[in-house]
Amino acid sequence: MNEAGGWDQEYDVIVVGSGGGGMTAALCAKAQGLSSVVIEKSDKYGGTSAVSGGGIWIPCNDDIARTGGSDSYEEALTYLKTVIGDSVPQERIEAYLKNGPEMVRFLAQKFDVHYHNVPKYPDYYPNQPGGKEGWRSMQPDAFDGALLGKEFDKQRESFKGTLLMGRIAMDQIEAHTLFSRSPGWIALTLKLVFKYWLDFRWRLKTHRDRRQVLGQGMVAALRYAMLRNDVPLQLETGLESLIEEPSSGGGRVTGVVVRQNGRTLRYRARRGVILACGGFESNQAMREQYLAKPTTTDWTAAPPINHGDGIQAGRKLGAALAHMDKVWGSPTVSKPGAAQQITLFIERGMPGCVAVNAKGKRFVNEAAAYPDFRDAMYADHAKGNGCVPCWLVFDATFRYKYPMGIFLPGQIEPDSKLPKDWLDKVYYKAETIEALARKIGVDVGGLQTTVAKMNEYARSGVDPEFHKGETAIDRYYSDPGVKPNPCLGPILKPPFYAVPLWPGEIGTKGGLVVDARARVLREDGSAIEGLYATGNTSAAVMGPTYAGAGSTLGPAMTFGYIAARDIAQTASSSARVQAAA
Repeated sequence: MNEAGGWDQEYDVIVVGSGGGGMTAALCAKAQGLSSVVIEKSDKYGGTSAVSGGGIWIPCNDDIARTGGSDSYEEALTYLKTVIGDSVPQERIEAYLKNGPEMVRFLAQKFDVHYHNVPKYPDYYPNQPGGKEGWRSMQPDAFDGALLGKEFDKQRESFKGTLLMGRIAMDQIEAHTLFSRSPGWIALTLKLVFKYWLDFRWRLKTHRDRRQVLGQGMVAALRYAMLRNDVPLQLETGLESLIEEPSSGGGRVTGVVVRQNGRTLRYRARRGVILACGGFESNQAMREQYLAKPTTTDWTAAPPINHGDGIQAGRKLGAALAHMDKVWGSPTVSKPGAAQQITLFIERGMPGCVAVNAKGKRFVNEAAAYPDFRDAMYADHAKGNGCVPCWLVFDATFRYKYPMGIFLPGQIEPDSKLPKDWLDKVYYKAETIEALARKIGVDVGGLQTTVAKMNEYARSGVDPEFHKGETAIDRYYSDPGVKPNPCLGPILKPPFYAVPLWPGEIGTKGGLVVDARARVLREDGSAIEGLYATGNTSAAVMGPTYAGAGSTLGPAMTFGYIAARDIAQTASSSARVQAAA
């Protein structure tokens, strides 16, 4: 520690966390003329953003008109108020809608970080008032990882499940084309494969694709902007606590205590601290305290890096908490050797599968938005139906044509290529539905009846129970070659398969209560001076829902932008007051 001044380092703004929200905040602070630093406790930067789809949900984005869509602030507000309800103050929702497009525009103009929308990606509830069947979700432009130099190796790698053949990058539009077997999917596959393997010099350096898309593209572009604008990043620098000093408002955050290379250091934040260090999905004690039971870190699809550090630090200063029982839920599968579970985003909408509980009965529309699927698991389990885990059942046709989280389609990765000890442990297989039910401990008659019903629904194209395939979001990942309903196919051809699904998540939603300016609030509603939060460290602006693809990162980046701007405006106001005095 610097004994003379009491501080080891000083900045105007200290950002805790190197995900999309944190890096956006640091860049925006720099653009306002403030010195900023990003500290990250891991030895890799990017957080959960790096392993995500990289999408941001931005209503009224500038790309909508160009791609043939339409949107309005009134429609977006109506939609969010409908799906969120009254669990989030309207002024915070309005701040998100008003600043989201501005944030995207600002990053493009100031830092050459670009996004374009995904015209066919629907909101998760497109049939609700104000909902849209596309255009609001955006993805980052592809980024050449070679531009990062040595920083490329310090970036958190993407999950193999988001890569073609576990190696080759594909963005959201390409993934949709491939997995839904849309026109041109074979040509696209060949293009991506040849482009990857013909990059000879790069192949000598690493197996990783230099073409970075999804979360990798987002994080790479933001990190490159930091390098070009001299915004420092300090890895292996973990938050220990916040430093608060007395003020007229009851206390002001003036810095942080960090742990770096075995040393405890004090960093001064002259203008503010922005917490953007994720939620608490990797903290079993916090899961037990706040989340629905049963719960375990074993089920999460997020990397094991977020332990609620920012939430706990804020709580010690009297910050209010909200939505602590909510998560960005998703059904997950377990793959031996993987550091975390694998989320089933795509598979459930494909024709020829059915999700059942221990009684062999359906409990949800398999193609439903992933948080709704997880919530349905807990609701059914609470009724005593044995839904943790539930089982996804499918036949040989499905196995041959479509992926299933733990393995690629059988035409690419047949059972003979899977580890022999996976059979009847990781996945289950039998020649009859009756034998399969007995293997997985599911009621035989119940499963037989359910499969018979699904076969009838496949013939008619109508699911009278849960309406699978009736909405645009159901059909987004489906097989348009299957008629009359691209989400419904028969389960007829042996052998039959089953995979257990667990109620996991891609992150937690609960966190520090913040206002429309991203300021952290106390229980009495007053703001803690100098303290801001964004991303999963803050209570989600989406409340209990998930409006569309990018509803995590869109708000994280937007409120990071808002926080940096508010800090700059507050600093400017203080300077004017001091000058006048």
